[in-house]
Amino acid sequence: MKLIIVGRDEASAGIVERIPSVPWALAGLSLSMLLSSLGTSIANVALPTLAQVFSASFQEVQWIVLAYLLAITTLIVSVGRLGDIIGRRRLLLAGLVLFTVASGLSGIAPSLSMLIAARTAQGLGAAIMMALTMAFVGETVPKEKTGSAMGLLGTMSAIGTALGPSLGGILVVAGPGWRAIFLVNIPLGILAFVLAHRHLPVDRQGAKTDRAGFDKMGTLLLALTLAAYALAMTIGRGSFGMLNMALLSAAVLGAVLFVFAELVTNALVSTVMMATLVVGPFYLSHALGLDAAHVGLVMSIGPVISALSGIAAGRVVDRWGAQFIVGVGLAVITAGSFALSAIPAMLGIAGYIAAIIVLTPGYQLFQAANNTAVLTGIRPDRRGVISGMLNLSRNLGLITGASLMGAVFALAAGMIDITTVRPEDVATGMQVTFAVAAALILSALAIMVGSRAFAKNPALVGEASEGI
Repeated sequence: MKLIIVGRDEASAGIVERIPSVPWALAGLSLSMLLSSLGTSIANVALPTLAQVFSASFQEVQWIVLAYLLAITTLIVSVGRLGDIIGRRRLLLAGLVLFTVASGLSGIAPSLSMLIAARTAQGLGAAIMMALTMAFVGETVPKEKTGSAMGLLGTMSAIGTALGPSLGGILVVAGPGWRAIFLVNIPLGILAFVLAHRHLPVDRQGAKTDRAGFDKMGTLLLALTLAAYALAMTIGRGSFGMLNMALLSAAVLGAVLFVFAELVTNALVSTVMMATLVVGPFYLSHALGLDAAHVGLVMSIGPVISALSGIAAGRVVDRWGAQFIVGVGLAVITAGSFALSAIPAMLGIAGYIAAIIVLTPGYQLFQAANNTAVLTGIRPDRRGVISGMLNLSRNLGLITGASLMGAVFALAAGMIDITTVRPEDVATGMQVTFAVAAALILSALAIMVGSRAFAKNPALVGEASEGI
């Protein structure tokens, strides 16, 4: 139900503003978060199948994941700003339509190149959904409940991540096949559109001349930087030559020009989490011999635990404070990464599950605390761009997990031909990859301990964003 409020000065002009029903508004935002998260994870479990279907290498099928992530990461900050300028509700509805249509195109793609193109379009819609979902929290939830709302969104993100591998595995093995893993988004997309259209607050029509414009050059720079980075990590079928080095150098230069130090910790955490989604299916299928359905089931265990703990994590943040919980989350993720490197080699599937159970609650604690620290105290007209920056850092990490950590895995396993790689080599790749992951999170802990400016003053991010 919506209330209609008409101010005295506005009545004569016939202007009305709808106040949203908070539960239904949060339902629409939560479903948008679930969809974008589902799009990130649902294709991963099918990568071994898609490599066979399209006669493609490991590096080539990586682009089914990378195309989606690159599109999100390229636009997510600028989309947040665009929502501040033209209206968040209008833009979110457009993003939901684009995501849904692109999901359908992915499901009917006749070739790998067409599938990658459709996934790129799907990622553009997801960028809008991710950037604006958290921005709307400030307009629908009281400030003292922000942590709990962020925990709810974290839960929905985890549910989407959990549904992706499990649902994808079932559809590939027992259902209509790999095309259904994209077509399943269509009814969910339609439902999310209806909820957003009916229950989110209407866009304000006030003057917008004081707001920064859409940064076309910054967006182009970021797109070229990310493309160079992803290509450097995937071309060459496992080798690393002069072209890879040149592309990586270009990516580093672009990153120096664009990315702020405040984004690094969030990016490193997301790198590790994405590594579990890319490396996990190959380890479980090629080293432990599971079929796609069982791979999806095992991979869903961690995100399910994370989903169940999301709201509780938000309440912990509200009670104990964001800075302290960020540190706790990083410490738990470090322990989980070390566990993934060592325990599965000794205990097999049970060891893998045990390590994931350690890892994922730490990620949920970190996300709830980090998001709350950044978005608390931000001016209403800046929530879109700041939310976009949060998602930018997250998706930079996801791209790194899918590309760089994928390259580490392929190199350590000697994976040139996926059909001939030995199970023991895949196990070695798994161990090396998550030893590197643990080192990355230790670096994130060092960054947090060495500099408290970001955590103590989230407004610094808002000030820095004006330079993008």
